[in-house]
Amino acid sequence: MEDTAIVDLYFARDEAALAESSRKYGSFCMAVAMNILSVREDAEECVNDTWLTAWHKIPPEKPVCLRAFLGAITRNLSLDRLRTLRRGKRGGGQVPLVLEELSECVSGSDDVVDAVIAGEMADCVDRFLRTLPDAERRLFLCRYWLAYPTAEIAARFGMKENYVRTVLSRTRAKLRKALEKEGYTV
Repeated sequence: MEDTAIVDLYFARDEAALAESSRKYGSFCMAVAMNILSVREDAEECVNDTWLTAWHKIPPEKPVCLRAFLGAITRNLSLDRLRTLRRGKRGGGQVPLVLEELSECVSGSDDVVDAVIAGEMADCVDRFLRTLPDAERRLFLCRYWLAYPTAEIAARFGMKENYVRTVLSRTRAKLRKALEKEGYTV
């Protein structure tokens, strides 16, 4: 079923929208959740919550790309779940590795001023991503947005894992320069 037909089901408040979303994007959402959480039960719970969240958001929202919309919901729910688990000294997945890699470009803090700066920095990162060639941007997003392991990214794009790591390292270096050019201290 086409995405527009699935979105139309949501707008019609037809529960078949949930079944169709799960059928078409369930494995994708599960992969996103597993990359972040690495515990199947927690990932399954987040994916199930994705369908409920989508049900509540559509309408009024009308996503142009249903896959990205559902993936973002799953990612956010999984990150929330990871934060909850970490409070209890649990957690895992690719997120610690991803954050460690990005720490050379971006630092974090809990200060309110830093939160505002982080929002502005997110805009800068977004502009930076738009300047990247499509293939490089896809690698970057797979690693740092979807938290895919580098081996999985390499397999997905038919590349050697070492090449993927090299491209990601060079892209992080470019990002660091772009952030410094905008006045951010990294």
